[in-house]
Amino acid sequence: MTSPASFLWLALLAALPAAAQNAPAASAPGVPPVAVPVVDPVFAACMTTLRGVAEKQGIATATFDTYAKDLAADMSVLDLLDAQPEFTTPLWDYLAALVDDQRVADGRAMLVTHADLLGRVSQAYGVDPATVVAVWGVESDYGRVFGKRPLLVSLSTLSCFGRRQAFFRGEFLTTLKLLQSGDVRVEGLTGSWAGAFGHTQFMPSTYERIAVDFDSDGRRDLIDSIPDALASTANYLVKSGWRTGESWGHEVTLPAGFDLAQAGRTNRKPLAAWVTQGISRVDGQPLPADDRNAAILVPTGINGPAFVVFKNYDAIYSYNAAESYALAIALLADRLRGGTGLVTAWPTDDPGLGRPQRRELQTLLLARGHAIGTADGMIGTQTRRAILVEQQRLGLQPADGRAGAKILAALKAEGPPVAPPEPRKP
Repeated sequence: MTSPASFLWLALLAALPAAAQNAPAASAPGVPPVAVPVVDPVFAACMTTLRGVAEKQGIATATFDTYAKDLAADMSVLDLLDAQPEFTTPLWDYLAALVDDQRVADGRAMLVTHADLLGRVSQAYGVDPATVVAVWGVESDYGRVFGKRPLLVSLSTLSCFGRRQAFFRGEFLTTLKLLQSGDVRVEGLTGSWAGAFGHTQFMPSTYERIAVDFDSDGRRDLIDSIPDALASTANYLVKSGWRTGESWGHEVTLPAGFDLAQAGRTNRKPLAAWVTQGISRVDGQPLPADDRNAAILVPTGINGPAFVVFKNYDAIYSYNAAESYALAIALLADRLRGGTGLVTAWPTDDPGLGRPQRRELQTLLLARGHAIGTADGMIGTQTRRAILVEQQRLGLQPADGRAGAKILAALKAEGPPVAPPEPRKP
């Protein structure tokens, strides 16, 4: 067994290139000195502390040393702690990207492809296939996007720097437990900046508590096993209070003079009380005047869509505690069941764009000479800069680099750029 002090030294040593570990104290005359990277002493000391905590939690010293000795902090994750899109993106942009026609079509295809599996999951857990597939679609685009950040690097960094260190330390140590048990393997263990990973992006502690071995191969594998991932998602919703056969909620029409102080997910009343006030479904179907607790959501104000939500909405919300996220899952599930989407428009004159429209916008930007890479529908820094330049050129306000309907319409109306005339030959 290696002592904590010696592990700190090993961690410092491991951060050096092999040549530097055995380099003489001084370089030979005329030979440039070897560049030795600076090891963050705060991170190294933090990892030493975590090594002792891990041992007390049943994580073998050999396990900790194997997976942690070569880690180095990635400080870029700290910038993301307060920049989560669920809280920083306008709701109409967030939903336009996550509940677009492409994700709906792909989700309906997944319902067909995995019909037998989803039927067995629904029978075992009582969660309908559309909701399970909607979570899958929003979390990883049906297994296409798992996240590219090395999980152990992100979680170890967040364990030692920034706010919520205690939370992330628990997630880091739980990841080591999952590696030790064999549920996950370190090869390709990547995820979001915060440590969520797999088909439906479980945090490690959720994985440890909730994941199930639905394909009966002896491992709870949410990375390479779609059966395990979808069944685990259903299991999560059940443990969060899912009620079989009930709706998450409905889009509704509010009566004139509705007091917005009554709105909010935690302001519950019997459904009958809301019906008495004049709340009604926008599709004209009746709301039963029963005693189920319900809440009214008005996420963008009195002029935007409103919703009545029930217990199953809370179960979805618990997956990622953000109103925008829960609405994305709920509305995508409705579309997967054949629904046509919201009736009430968002209160904006510049709606958000789905991925096909974002690709169209990027194609127009590329045609105007902007070096933004490929038209992939992903709005990154280069695309935003290009949009800003075009907004300023066209006199659009606000010039904020946002990918919205206005800039797309303006570029389409302008037509393809005119190539400059060829210079005359002498």
